[in-house]
Amino acid sequence: MAAAIHLLQTKRITLLNPATWDDKNDAYFMAEYKRILGVETVLALCFAETNETYHHWRVFSHGSDGVCIEFDKALLLKSFEKSSGIKQGAVDYKLVKSLAQRSAIDVEQLPFLKRKPYAPECEYRVIYIDKSKPLEFKDFPIDIAWIRRITLSPWMSQALAKSVQKTMLSIEGCLNLRISHSTLISNDEWKSVTARATSSKV
Repeated sequence: MAAAIHLLQTKRITLLNPATWDDKNDAYFMAEYKRILGVETVLALCFAETNETYHHWRVFSHGSDGVCIEFDKALLLKSFEKSSGIKQGAVDYKLVKSLAQRSAIDVEQLPFLKRKPYAPECEYRVIYIDKSKPLEFKDFPIDIAWIRRITLSPWMSQALAKSVQKTMLSIEGCLNLRISHSTLISNDEWKSVTARATSSKV
């Protein structure tokens, strides 16, 4: 939640050091990429190119403070292209044995390789490289108009969701944002299906 408010208030999106990532295999690949290139900084930002799933909420923003921000992909990625040191692309999910069979791997593939069990993430990454400056983060300006919608955590209470929505809309430039509360774990329309259930008598 704090990160979302920060993004809306500052109109900036932040790339961070991947060393703290939960997937240590992934963090190791990024560290090796940095070492092999011999650069001072490798930062990253990960996006999901798919609709919301239980997996995404649990893994990326578990808890009542989670927020999903959906961007216009073309506009957002075009803004990164204006900056030097940027690389971007979809993550390629591979089985361990498929990589083990290769005699060599292009170093430029390392930031975009991940183990097959993570495939449901449908991840797209933006990487920032700085050859001479050690950085822990880097901000990039965004336009609020690039945000298609914001979805609040399915674990957030309805009362809190209304307050959060009001707060976000009050931020300068955010009055027209589409903000909704996810019904993934409790959807009235889905639950109403049971009213049409019938039993078979033998």
